[in-house]
Amino acid sequence: MAEPMGFFTDTTVCIGCKACEVACKEWNQLPAENGGIRELSGDSYDNTRQLDGIHWRHVRFVEQFTAPYQGRWLMMSDVCKHCVTAPCQQACPTGALIHTEFDNVYIQPDICNGCAYCVAACPFGVITRSALDGHAHKCTLCYDRQRDGLVPACAKACPTQSIQFGPIDALRERARARVEQLHQRGVPGAYLYGDAPSATYSALNSFYLLIDRPSVYGLPDAPFNPWLHMKGDYIRAIASGVVAIAVFLSVLFLLGR
Repeated sequence: MAEPMGFFTDTTVCIGCKACEVACKEWNQLPAENGGIRELSGDSYDNTRQLDGIHWRHVRFVEQFTAPYQGRWLMMSDVCKHCVTAPCQQACPTGALIHTEFDNVYIQPDICNGCAYCVAACPFGVITRSALDGHAHKCTLCYDRQRDGLVPACAKACPTQSIQFGPIDALRERARARVEQLHQRGVPGAYLYGDAPSATYSALNSFYLLIDRPSVYGLPDAPFNPWLHMKGDYIRAIASGVVAIAVFLSVLFLLGR
């Protein structure tokens, strides 16, 4: 295994330029939606709307204004979280989803059968199936560039270093120092999202610095691994198996008599 790599996204310096979206589209040769002809969303300047099979980066625009000139913009470049323990990988029946040597979650499109189990398993709504080939697609964290020692296209294009790429442990240290700096500068609400595991979810190899609730940015406030909901099902399945074996052995015993 190589050193685990990932993203640290500092939303406080994102200017919403969408350079990351363009760089991602260009490098990965992702097609335009509807041939590039689409209706405007009418939702601020956000016309991408969401992550999907042909949009692996999405810049969110959140307007918080109570009156003209009284409020703020929140902007965040969203991407696959590359979870340390990824429900999408756990749900995949074909082995199409793997962790690379950089500890990033990667979909092998030639093995994907389009079942969409990964789509249902992801608590962040990252993965969708492409209408072009029916396979699941998402950010690869520029695996091809990483193998050649290059920075992912989105981080390379970011003019403010809102998207930072590097060894995940070093990024976490840098992110915690940045939070402390913001606290000293009068931004007490700054905190990290996904830099450490919680009781219900693993750490993220693509984590964020936020200054409002996660749900404001379109993130779950408390992500939950769906497998944890299935503990009762596992116990019932084991109990049913034990009962079935006991009945089977009882029948054999009676027949033997």
